[in-house]
Amino acid sequence: MKTANLWKTMLAGAVVFGFSAGTSAYAADIVGLITKTEGNPYFVKMREGAQAKAKELGLTLRTYAGKYDGDNDSQVAAIENLIAAGAKGFAIVPSDSSAIVPTLEKARKAGLLVIDLDTPTDPITAADATFATDNFKAGELIGEWAKGTLGDKAATAKIAFLDLAANQPTVDYLRDQGFMKGFGIDIKDPKHYGDETDPRICGHQPTGGAEDGGRTAMETLMQKCPDVNVMYSINEPAAAGGYQALKAAGKDDGSVLSVAIDGSCDGVKNIQAATLGATSQQYPLKMAVMAMEAIDTFVKTGKKPQPTPGQQFTDTGAQLVTDHPVKGVPSIDTKEGLKLCWG
Repeated sequence: MKTANLWKTMLAGAVVFGFSAGTSAYAADIVGLITKTEGNPYFVKMREGAQAKAKELGLTLRTYAGKYDGDNDSQVAAIENLIAAGAKGFAIVPSDSSAIVPTLEKARKAGLLVIDLDTPTDPITAADATFATDNFKAGELIGEWAKGTLGDKAATAKIAFLDLAANQPTVDYLRDQGFMKGFGIDIKDPKHYGDETDPRICGHQPTGGAEDGGRTAMETLMQKCPDVNVMYSINEPAAAGGYQALKAAGKDDGSVLSVAIDGSCDGVKNIQAATLGATSQQYPLKMAVMAMEAIDTFVKTGKKPQPTPGQQFTDTGAQLVTDHPVKGVPSIDTKEGLKLCWG
């Protein structure tokens, strides 16, 4: 009897073990989200969207971020981790649009679906798909608005450019040059800024997309151009830092027109507080949700997402937000902007 009971116990254990092994075989598919940094509110919202959608779809999401804007090495390491883990695909906001390309190619050869978010790779074909704001158009909208707001004074404007990084990733030069086109400034090299000859440009300074970087950049540019009257910023944290520099210099009296891109809830509130004139709103949560859906479809069907007709990427939209509309420039007011911010 004792022997029989022992065999029954062993058999029961084998059944339990077999069930556990079978369950692990059906473990959720691993997917990834890799952003430029961890704490930037833009990427926080993007991560929230990816987490909620991955949970809904039954995917196991692993998230990674660089230590700072421009940290390519950390993004490379994240991709290597996902490849080793057997992930089905990932979405990435590249810190360096060109340097990340060889690692993306490695991931694609390993069978992972690679979706680029927000910042197009260079070349854009390095990813299977790109979900992003039309960054050039977003810049063009604030450029047109600034020119229209200034009227005749636009011809003698003094513009400070608070840009992103010294390596000028795609999102950096696209927004910058979009603004220039909207404002009526000739663009030279389409993939590089800083070579313009227009006397209205005070200069370009990197900010890292951060508030402290924006303040330092604006302080530097005001030394060169004390009569600055337009401040372009790559994003709203940089614009907030730039405004601090203006305030410290006694130029917070409305004499400097400030524009930015992102359309965060805080950014829209800054328009209401008159520290920012207008911003181009984009939708990072939407980008991340679409990426998770695309990877899920790829896992189930093998189909890859297709771009917006006539473009090389899927346009997730951008809208100008301001409480001082300019004729001929489509916009929404801050009330509507707060309803939509980063959705």
